[in-house]
Amino acid sequence: MKITMGMTTWTEHPVLIHNEQRPVTLNEYAQHFPMVEVDTFFYALPQVTTIQNWLAQVPPAFQFIIKANQKMTLHQRNQERGELERVFQQYRRTIAPLIATGQLKTILFQFPPYFDATVRDFSYLRLIRAWLGNLPIAVEFRNQTWYKAGILDSVLAFCRELNFTLVAADEPHDTPTSVPFVLATTNSDLVMLRLHGRNRKGWDNQGKEWRKTRTLYRYSSEELDFFKQQIETLQPQPKELCVVFNNNSAKDAAPNALSLQKMMNINFSGLAPKSPEQLDLF
Repeated sequence: MKITMGMTTWTEHPVLIHNEQRPVTLNEYAQHFPMVEVDTFFYALPQVTTIQNWLAQVPPAFQFIIKANQKMTLHQRNQERGELERVFQQYRRTIAPLIATGQLKTILFQFPPYFDATVRDFSYLRLIRAWLGNLPIAVEFRNQTWYKAGILDSVLAFCRELNFTLVAADEPHDTPTSVPFVLATTNSDLVMLRLHGRNRKGWDNQGKEWRKTRTLYRYSSEELDFFKQQIETLQPQPKELCVVFNNNSAKDAAPNALSLQKMMNINFSGLAPKSPEQLDLF
């Protein structure tokens, strides 16, 4: 099983550039990690030239997890079906460069809390698979109904049938708006962990500053060891397991990722060549 790690976005990880106070470039990021998650697509589809520019900055083995657009995740309910299908078609055209180079790791559907385990929303998952064909898809649920006793087994089987990666999300697990951490192999090609941090107060913050507090958290060595044990004992093993650190309100994602990488004694292959000033960083 290949283990990969990375963060959400590449610009906000100063530990990778000797703590210089400037945005990290994609190439600098790719010198340390083999993948990145990009949320740009959730808000608006980027220009194809923008994606081509990303690809020019990274080695051929580097991969992208890209978020589905907010219309595709039904953050707007009751959209007209024909219009929704056109959004999917435009999305496929936009990401064509990533598909062509084999650098699309997966499309991440992070659903809103009101997307629940109803017949309507199960049916929508089938529609997603139909509209995206055989492209890799990961789903992250934020409603507890998907994990209820008697439902979870059906959800796991459903994800296996559709070849979806069911994201194992780590977050505060005792709030009305969170889900339990469930690590399971529903796609033999890719298992995915997304680690949001366990800041309970920040998670439930509905104020203007919620983005700054929601992922304000640094995992302890003991907590990282928990993930290490979970990963090492996972059965059946997929071809790849990817860990995405999203706990970056205080720039903790990269330090935590580097720590887990060291704990697990993992060397990433296919990285970008180190810049001369980066050679002595680690």
